[in-house]
Amino acid sequence: MNPREVAALLAYVVRLDPRMNVDDPAAADDRLAQWCDLLSDVPAQAHQWDAARTARDYIARNPYRIQPSDISRPWHAHKADQMRRHIGTFEPTAHPEINPDDDTGDAYVAALRAERQAIATGQRAPVSHRAITAGPMAAQVRRRLAELGTYMPPTVADTLRDYRPHRAERERLARAGAPDPLDVPCPYEHCRADPGKPCRDHRGRNRAKPHPTRTEHATTHHAQEQPA
Repeated sequence: MNPREVAALLAYVVRLDPRMNVDDPAAADDRLAQWCDLLSDVPAQAHQWDAARTARDYIARNPYRIQPSDISRPWHAHKADQMRRHIGTFEPTAHPEINPDDDTGDAYVAALRAERQAIATGQRAPVSHRAITAGPMAAQVRRRLAELGTYMPPTVADTLRDYRPHRAERERLARAGAPDPLDVPCPYEHCRADPGKPCRDHRGRNRAKPHPTRTEHATTHHAQEQPA
């Protein structure tokens, strides 16, 4: 919060608890400076967070005078919970500004950091998906996993995840019931990778990520296959 937001919060606190009123201007300035320092990294409002509501709840439930830490501690707990709920999956189609042929990865890393920072500061909600375990979609998940082939226990597959990233990602998408770009051929004219094969860059090397047009094609294909 900036000083103006902290001052507004303090005025609201005084209205709810008159004991917090300070008549001496010097003491009031000192208190404002203290609150500004301790709440400098706490937003006034964010996703599922409101500093004024946190202050009101504290005053309603506690007989003690509120301190800035009674607002900053809940915020940091809330931020940690938001980051814990975020699955961290990066969606390339949400970042059209990234050049898909940029093999340095700098733009990807910058976008990923910006996304995590936005969640940590409450500017956007975390992305969380649950695996599909029942209903018509569960059968489709099992079918997709069967098509990929199961030849090792899940614990072994988890251990080898870093050494087989393409397959690990396909298994994750199948369990989540999400579109898999490798289910369809790549329509990008300089690639044309077959189903099941990773996309290639202009040098003929395998890309870590599919081309955006392939991702869009897979999303459309996946939507058409959903049970009515």
